[in-house]
Order: sequence, then C-alpha cells, then structure tokens
Amino acid sequence: MADWIALHQLLRTAPAHRLVGDADGQPLDHAGLLARVRAWRTAFAAAAGRDWALHFDDSVAFAAALLGAWSAGKRVYLAADRLPATLQALQPHVDGFAGDLEPHWAPLAMPLPEAAAGIHEEFSDLDELSCRLVVFTSGSTGEPEAIEKRLDQLAREVEALEQVFGGLLDGVQVHGTVSHQHIYGLLFRVLWPLAAGRAILPRRFFHEDLVAALSAAPCVLVATPAHLKRLPEQLEWRAVRGQLRAVFSSGGPLPDHAAAQVRVLLGQAPIEVFGSSETGGIAWRRCEAPPSAWQPLPGVRWRIEEGQLAVASPHLATTAWWRSEDRAEIADDGGFRLLGRADRIVKIEERRVSLDALERALRADPAVADARVLVLPGQREQLAAVVVPRDGGLLDAGAEGRRSFTQRLTTLLAAGHDAVSRPRRWRLVPALPVNAQGKSTQALLQALFQPSMPSLHWLDRSDSTATVQLALDPSLRVFDGHFPQVAVLPGVAQVDWAIRLGRQLFAMPPRFVRMDAVKFQQLARPGDVLLLQLDWDAARAVLGFRFSSDHGVHASGKVLFADAD
Repeated sequence: MADWIALHQLLRTAPAHRLVGDADGQPLDHAGLLARVRAWRTAFAAAAGRDWALHFDDSVAFAAALLGAWSAGKRVYLAADRLPATLQALQPHVDGFAGDLEPHWAPLAMPLPEAAAGIHEEFSDLDELSCRLVVFTSGSTGEPEAIEKRLDQLAREVEALEQVFGGLLDGVQVHGTVSHQHIYGLLFRVLWPLAAGRAILPRRFFHEDLVAALSAAPCVLVATPAHLKRLPEQLEWRAVRGQLRAVFSSGGPLPDHAAAQVRVLLGQAPIEVFGSSETGGIAWRRCEAPPSAWQPLPGVRWRIEEGQLAVASPHLATTAWWRSEDRAEIADDGGFRLLGRADRIVKIEERRVSLDALERALRADPAVADARVLVLPGQREQLAAVVVPRDGGLLDAGAEGRRSFTQRLTTLLAAGHDAVSRPRRWRLVPALPVNAQGKSTQALLQALFQPSMPSLHWLDRSDSTATVQLALDPSLRVFDGHFPQVAVLPGVAQVDWAIRLGRQLFAMPPRFVRMDAVKFQQLARPGDVLLLQLDWDAARAVLGFRFSSDHGVHASGKVLFADAD
C-alpha cells in the first residue's frame, strides 16, 4: 500500500501529478481533479439545503462533484438512474440535483474551475463521520430502501479490499461495466482507485471498444453477473488475457456456467464479492471449479444464527451484530457456504414456497438459460415465472408454441411441487430485464406481467378502415391508480391506443395537431371486451375512432395529423 492515501486525506495530501483517470478523453491528474472539486465546492456552498442528488455519466466527473459536495458539508444521494420516475421519487427527499440531467430538474452547474481557483484554495481533511452518502437497495425482492453510509464505513471497506487484492492490482487501470451510481460501482470504480492511485476509465460494455481498452494496458474489470453471463464469444479475447489482472463480480450470484465462460474467454477465474447496500462487503471467493467457500474480508466477523448468516463489521453503521436474510452453513475450510435467501421463502395460500428452489428446478432443464420466480401482488397473490429459453426461436413460435413450452416446464416442476406452489403465469423473454446496476429488480419483473396494450383480435382491415376487438385484462398497466376504489380505463389510454393502432395500419403523418369532437360516454372496466372502429381519411389526415361494447359507446372522436415541420 505504498501509494495508498486515506480517503479523508485525499484532497489535502495526494501529489499534484498523481494520475486520476480519463476525463473528457484526456488524462486528468490530481491537480486537475482538485480544480474541479474546488469549483463544485464553491457551487454547493452557495446552494441552499443539505441534501443533493447526483447523477453523472462519467466517473471522474462524478468523483469531483461528490468530493466537492462533501467539502461543502452536503449529504449526497445517489440517483440509480435518471429516469423521470426515479428522480420524481427522489425529489421530496432532496434540496436539488446535480449532474447530467434534463433542464427540467434544474441541475446545479459547476463553475469553470478557473473561476473558483482563488476561492478557499486550501483543502482540509474530510470528516469521516459527517460526510454522508445515501444509497438505495436494488429492490430485488421489494421496494428499494434508502441506506445512509458514512465516509468511515466506505473508507474501511476500500482498505479491506486493498489488503486482500491490492497485490494483484499494482499499476492497473480500472475498467468496468457497472455504474458508479450504485454502491458496488462507487467503491470499486471510484473510491478504491482514488485511494490507491489507479486510473479510472469510462464505463464500457462488452463490445469491440472494451476489448481494445482491456488489451491496451494492465487492467482490472469490474462487472456484474448480468454482464458476465452475456460475454460475446465472437470477440477477440486472446489479446485481453495478457493484460487482465482480475475480474470482479458482485451484485448477485454468479452462475457456475458464467464463471466457467469467464475462465475460458478471459483467462481469469472471477473474484466474487458478497455483500449488500446495508452491510457493505462481507466476504469473497475465487470462482474456480468447484467454487471455494466464502472467506470474510478483513475486519468482518461472522456467525450462523438459526441457520442465517450474521455479521459484525466496520462497514456497518453500528458495532452490533446484523442478521442477514441469507441462509448459510459452515464450510470445512472455515469459511461459509450460502444456501439461498430466507426472505425468498413466501407463503401462497398458507403454503411455504421457496422461490430459490423453483428457480433451481427450472434452470436444471437444459432448455432453460435462466429463470426468475416472483410473487405477483393482488387480492389473491400468485406465483409467476420469467424464463429465458436457450432456443430463442421459441419467442417467435406463436402462442401455441410458447404454451407448449411452459406446460412442459409445469410438468417438470410437478415432480417436486404441488399445484399451489407452482407458477401460474409465465413470460418468455430473450434476457432477464436489468437496471443500470445489472440487477433484475422486482419492479422490472412485475412490469412484464402488466402489458401496456390489451390483447387484440382483428375482425377486418383495409387501406382506410379497420375493426379490432380488445379484451381488457385486469393486469393492464393503465388500470394502476385509475382509480383506487373502482378500476376504470382512462380516456387518455383509449386515445393513445387508437393512435398507436392507427399508425400500425395507415400511412399517417408524424405530427399530432389536435383532437376534435372527442366524447367519453361510458366507463370501461377490467374484463370488458371493446370493439374499436378506426377510419382513416388520408385526404384530410384525420383518424376517426369509436370504442363500443355491450354497454354502448364508450368513446369516440377524431384526431388530426400533419407532416413534420
């Protein structure tokens, strides 16, 4: 740890010429970083409020803003992404935003570094207890929760990582597919490299540009299981093997087949790091064949309490023991083995069901590449399965082909699970949906069972008219919140469906102009079957629509379009 600088002393003691990483395509040294930090400190010091949310695409730009905010006494919230829903959820908890965000969010701007050069020139050590960061759990099993971390917790964790792995990483560049907006990426791609003096490179994904970057100089790759499961075999990995010193994986279990592929293609047994947003890093193992037991990181104590892993660690907010939801057992070599999540045992109609066990049974089928099982909320909870078939042709095989495949999987599960404890709803997908951190969250999986459009049955179609039958499934996304007491189909959804289907059928101009003679006469509810009549007047660029059912006419109107300006 000869080049090591403690995080709280980084701004005051790091040599000016020390390389930080790549910023805007150019090398940036510590003096350049300090200029940016100083500019951000000036901006944050002048801004009212303590709590600020950051979202930056570039890791070095993010590091400067983070350190500037801490220097100005601010508490930082990490925005997992910049989707409107994410930022809207954050807005009540923060005083403002900074970063690569739309003007709508009024992000705080960094002054030009030169403008802040003469303001409060000297830096003091950061206070490890007062510098705070708020991160969010991934929401893999429920709604994300806010977790506050102090700088001392983060600092002890990067020191533990350096103690175990620092000898592998002398002189390397840090590449990664994981975002620094998540705790794993923050530690491995920003804070640890800053303390150790390793160059931080922009986030990349598994394409030719990443292969070229990994081949250029000694490096380490920081990735997630979701990314490592999808290594493109056709890329020229041989050039990488001479430069790659280590591959890290965290954020979820790394499947054995993915670890084997990493060993073959990249020439490295991946190093898996186990932990959570609440606990920080807990343990690590090298994914050889077979994988070794988990070994605790320095300073982490562990024990088994009623079959579940409990830890005490300087990465936690307190010195008390913290019992996880991970079932575990002691291994022969003194480490421990994980046996699945205790919080993934659910009750369905008073029957205890292990979601992990169902997923293992599905993945045991050679035709299944991956699978996730979840509980769909509702008046009557039910199990659902999202399956990635190895044969991608099944996705285009039609309803009958997909039904035959899921029936075969149901039969497979029947050998060990009764009807109550088997999935009742299925989705076949080319890949599990993941967020920016490579996590398949509960929200993303649930969205697959909430279609945005009803099922369609076309009765007739021509160049100027069409009639289609729409079945209003209660799971349609448009019924969420409209209205809590009695679900009804919003009028805006009816107009949207008419326009969407009209664009599928007719050569309509791109620009919406206005709506005329729109009337909403009858409420449409879940379970109704609607008849939609569409009439296209090409000469006037007018789409007429009429929704009806056994209850009468629900909505009608006209929509006028025009060519783009």
